[in-house]
Amino acid sequence: MTEILKNREYKKEKMKELLKKIHKGEDIEKLKEEFKDLLRSISPLEIPLIEQELVKEGISAREIAKMCDIHVELFREAVAGSEKEEMKDIPSGHPLHTLYEENKEIIKDAEMLNLYASTLVNTKDKKMRKEILGVLKGIANQLRAVGFTHYNREEMLIFPYLERRGITAVPTVLWTKHDEARGMIKQLLEILSKENEMEWEEFVKALKEKAAELSNALVDMVFRENNILYPTLKALLSEGEWVAIKGQEEAIGYYKVKPGDEWKPEAKPLHPYEIDTTLTAEQLLSLPKEVQMALRGQKLEGDKTKVKREGDLELETGYLSPKEINAIFKHLPVDVTFIDKDDRVRFFSGGDRIFTRTPSIIGRPVQLCHPPKSVNIVNRILKAFKEGKKDVAEFWIQMGGKFIYIKYVPVRDENGEYLGTLEITQEVSRIKALEGEKRLLDWRD
Repeated sequence: MTEILKNREYKKEKMKELLKKIHKGEDIEKLKEEFKDLLRSISPLEIPLIEQELVKEGISAREIAKMCDIHVELFREAVAGSEKEEMKDIPSGHPLHTLYEENKEIIKDAEMLNLYASTLVNTKDKKMRKEILGVLKGIANQLRAVGFTHYNREEMLIFPYLERRGITAVPTVLWTKHDEARGMIKQLLEILSKENEMEWEEFVKALKEKAAELSNALVDMVFRENNILYPTLKALLSEGEWVAIKGQEEAIGYYKVKPGDEWKPEAKPLHPYEIDTTLTAEQLLSLPKEVQMALRGQKLEGDKTKVKREGDLELETGYLSPKEINAIFKHLPVDVTFIDKDDRVRFFSGGDRIFTRTPSIIGRPVQLCHPPKSVNIVNRILKAFKEGKKDVAEFWIQMGGKFIYIKYVPVRDENGEYLGTLEITQEVSRIKALEGEKRLLDWRD
């Protein structure tokens, strides 16, 4: 027992030495090498006890976090041991490289969450409790972004390439796991918000359990991605497919990572509906064993549906027939009227309208579609749009028990040239009255 205590005391003193060097701004990579053996000798279960002793000596939780960053980084290297081998020929800026880099951050934050939740259980000092809770809330709120950046990019940009090839089981399982993690993050934040509503012992117990559950789920997902999903993508996706993914990923965003610029592809973007869905024997044999097992006995049938059909109009974000376009406008829950750059009415949507429109107004100057007393205002709005001084004009009126919202927006091309003005009208009484939530999963037939 005496030897164990001496050992912990030694570790504590070495930690303090490390913290002082970090505080002085010494190079983190050099410190990681210098203290590697020490940090690897400290288990996730042991570190909260040493932290507690450091806290008693006046070292803040945020200072300890800097040391934990290095500890967790070393832990991550052990968890994702195969990652370096997989990444060695993937240049910075490649979408796959970015995913691996994000997983480093996810592992680190997951472990930090677990460590701080464990530390909080043993913290008696109220001031320190508040400080540690602040750190925990910060980490939990950061982790929310994993769902709508890292996971969302996989679900929206990457899974379609596997599904198109007939590989649907892997994306389905991973998406399910993503949603489980999202749910755990939401539950953790709910627990954190009840600090003053629960008995302290009950609060920290629930917090520790949920933090541990979430941490394990996030680490498990990193392992699945690094060892199953990413090697699968590396084996199957061509440069053109990665180019298409790269061109869209910024719109969704990244988790704590800014992609580099070393990757200089020459291929043209290749979207899921444009790929050859045939899988060669060589490709199948290069897949991770887990994927090969999942596909064993299945007849892989790639999706060969042609997206662009005869007679379709090619739009910026898809293909539609004139019949479909007309039907879509009829079913929009808003009224739409388009006035061209010469102020003439070019189009209005059909279906049930709030303000009646008849074909007789097509080609009519918009000024003549309004009462004379309103024409001056109409001209001022159009002038502001044409000159680029305004991007919206909004109005709302009450009419026959309905609450009508009217919005005018200028329509411009990719170069900013004015093409006309769009009038959008909507009855919003029901929308204004909505409360709470009704999710997709709440629907009943």
